[in-house]
Amino acid sequence: MVSRLWRVVSASSRGGLTSRIGVAILGGYALAALSSVATLLLPISRTEAVIAGLLASFIVYAGAVIWVFATRKPGHSEKRAGLRQSMANLHTWTGLLAGWLLYAVFLTGTVSFYRDEISVWMRPELASPHANEPVTQSVDRIVAHLAEIAPDSPQWLISVPGKRGNAAHAMWRDASGFVEGTFDPVSGERVSVRDTQGGDFFYSFHFNLYYVPPVVGRWLIGVMAMFMLISIISGVITHKKILADFFTFRSGKGQRSWLDAHNAFSVLALPFHLMITYTGLVTLALLYMPWGMKAAFPTQAARNAAVSQINAFVPPGERSGQHAPLTPIAPLIRAAEARWGARAVRNITITNPGDRSARVLVARSESGRVSTSPQFLLFDATDGRLLRVQDHVGPAAETRGVLYALHIGRFADLPTRALYFMLGLAGTAMVGTGLVMWTVKRRPRLPNPDRPPFGFRLVEHLNVATIVGLPIAMTAYLYANRLLPESLAQRAEWEIRVFFVVWAATFVYVACRTPARAWAELLTCAAIMFALLPCVDLLTTHGLLFSRLVDGDWLFACFDLALFALAVLFARLAVRVRRRERAIGSQGRECTR
Repeated sequence: MVSRLWRVVSASSRGGLTSRIGVAILGGYALAALSSVATLLLPISRTEAVIAGLLASFIVYAGAVIWVFATRKPGHSEKRAGLRQSMANLHTWTGLLAGWLLYAVFLTGTVSFYRDEISVWMRPELASPHANEPVTQSVDRIVAHLAEIAPDSPQWLISVPGKRGNAAHAMWRDASGFVEGTFDPVSGERVSVRDTQGGDFFYSFHFNLYYVPPVVGRWLIGVMAMFMLISIISGVITHKKILADFFTFRSGKGQRSWLDAHNAFSVLALPFHLMITYTGLVTLALLYMPWGMKAAFPTQAARNAAVSQINAFVPPGERSGQHAPLTPIAPLIRAAEARWGARAVRNITITNPGDRSARVLVARSESGRVSTSPQFLLFDATDGRLLRVQDHVGPAAETRGVLYALHIGRFADLPTRALYFMLGLAGTAMVGTGLVMWTVKRRPRLPNPDRPPFGFRLVEHLNVATIVGLPIAMTAYLYANRLLPESLAQRAEWEIRVFFVVWAATFVYVACRTPARAWAELLTCAAIMFALLPCVDLLTTHGLLFSRLVDGDWLFACFDLALFALAVLFARLAVRVRRRERAIGSQGRECTR
C-alpha cells in the first residue's frame, strides 16, 4: 500500500523531485549537524554553545532544503520563474506525505491547551479546583503519608495543582517500579479516583504517539514537524498573492473554494504556525541533534550532568546510612513563595528521604511566566538550610526556555489560552483543507475521474478517516471515561484502547463507502456523538453538573457547551456535504438524459 502511494508521488514529481528530496534530507541534516557543532567555537560556556547550536540547526536544515529546491538543474535554461514551481512541488508533496500525521499532532496538541480542564472533567469525583486555597500545610501531610507507604524510595516527587487543577499527585518507587497517588490538595488525604490519563493522553500522543517506543514516536513527529516547517516556508514563496487571497473566499467554487479556505487558515495565523512548528522541534532538540552535546561532553556521565543542569534535575546521590527526620516542608514552600509569589510552586522533590543526605528541591511553576527555564531552591531536608538558588540561566538557555514556553502555553491566562486554542484549530484546518485540496485539484485531471486509480482512492479514504475519524475517536475516549466500570482493571488503558479501536473502525468503514458518502455519514456520526455526550455525562454523574453550578464551578457547564458547539459545527458540515452530493447527483442525471 505504501509502495503504491509512493509510486504515485514519484510519477507525479517534476524536475527530479524524488532525487532532490533525498539530497535535501541527507545534505540538509549534515549541514544542520555541522552547525550544531560549530557553535562550540563561540567564546561562551559549553552548555550555552550546545543550546545555541540546537536552536540554529533547524533553521539551517530548513534553509538547506529550500536552497536545494530553489537551485536550477545544470543546463536548465528556463527563467527564474521556475522557483515558484519548485516551491509548489515541495509544498505539495511535503504537505501530503506529512499531512495525515500532522493533522493528528495539530488537533491533539490544540486540545492539550485545555489539558488540565479535560483532566478535571474526566475525574468528576474530585472537588472543584481550589483556586485560592493554600497548599503548604497539605504537602506536609502528603509527605507523612509517603513516609508510611514508601520509606525506602530513593525519591519522592510531589506535584501541587495550579489554579486550573484540583488534585495533588505524588510519585515514588517500590519493588514493582514507579507508583503514583492522588491527594486532596487542601487536606492532604489520599483520594480514590477513577483510573484515567485524562487530558494527559492527548498531550502525550501529541509528541509520543502510542503503541510505538517513545523514541520512535518522537522521531516520527520530528520528521513530520520539519516537513511542516518546510511546507509553510515553501507555501509562502509559492503564493505570491497570499495576503490578497486572504481577503478572498469564493463559496461553492470547488477547487477555488478549497484553495481560498486553505489560504485563509494559513495566513490567519501564519506567525503562529511558524512559531508552533519551530518551537515544537526545539522541545526535543537534543534527541534530533545530539551532535553538539556529544562533541562538547564526550562521556555519558558528562552529558548526564549537562542535561541535569538544563532540566533542573538533581540525582538522588548516595545515602549516608545515618537516619535523620525530615524538616517540615511548609516553611520551605513559604520561602519559595516569598521569592516567586503566591502559588508559584509546582513541584517538590525529596531525595533520600529519612537519610542524613536528604535534599528538598522546590521548583517554580511554569505558569505566569513566559519561560520554562528551571528556577528552584535546594534545601537540606534535615534542617531546612538553603543550599542553592537557581533563578537565572544564560542567554541561549533562556531563549530555549522562552521558545519552549511559547510552544506549551502554560503561561497563558484565560484569554490567551483561548487565543492559542483558536489559532491551533486554524492550523488543524489548514492541514485538513490542504489534504482535501490535493484530491479536489487532481480529480479532474484523471483519465477517468469516476474510476480513479488505487493511489488516488487511498488518499481520499485516508483523508476522511483522519480528518473526521480522529475527532470521533477522541469523543469515544470521553464516552469510555463515563461508561467503563470504575473497578475495571487497567481502566486507563481501556479508555485508550477504545480511542484506537474506534479510530481504526472509521478507516474500515471509509474503505467500504464512497468518499462522498463517508464524509457525510461520519460528519453526522460526529455531530450525534458530540450532542449526546453531555446527556451521558449528566446521567452517569447523577446530576453533578447542577451541584457544581451551585458552588460556582462553571467548568463542567462550559465543557458541555463546547461539546454542543462542536455538534452544531459537524452537523452543519454534514448538511453541506449532503447538499453537494445531491447537487452532483442531479447534474449527473441531467447529463445522461
